[in-house]
Amino acid sequence: MSLTKFLSMITTVTGKNQITIPAELARELDIAPGTRLDWAKGAEGTLIVKIIQNRAELARRLAGRGRRHLRPGSNPIRDLVEDRVREDREEGPP
Repeated sequence: MSLTKFLSMITTVTGKNQITIPAELARELDIAPGTRLDWAKGAEGTLIVKIIQNRAELARRLAGRGRRHLRPGSNPIRDLVEDRVREDREEGPP
């Protein structure tokens, strides 16, 4: 069952203000222990929850995105490292 349609699921808040995310919802949205959620107060007493992607996942998604804008054979990381080494040599020892 896809959760793209509105689906009502009832949970209970514990004494420590914790909730259990329904298993079906957690599977569909790939929510696992350690997943961070961003909570916001919506209109008329609604809660809005957004999943915060972890930094490793964001880096994987962004990896290589800018390559199409590079000239063939260019390597900006290598160029940056070379620039820093050259600047260190020019500054001399501390």
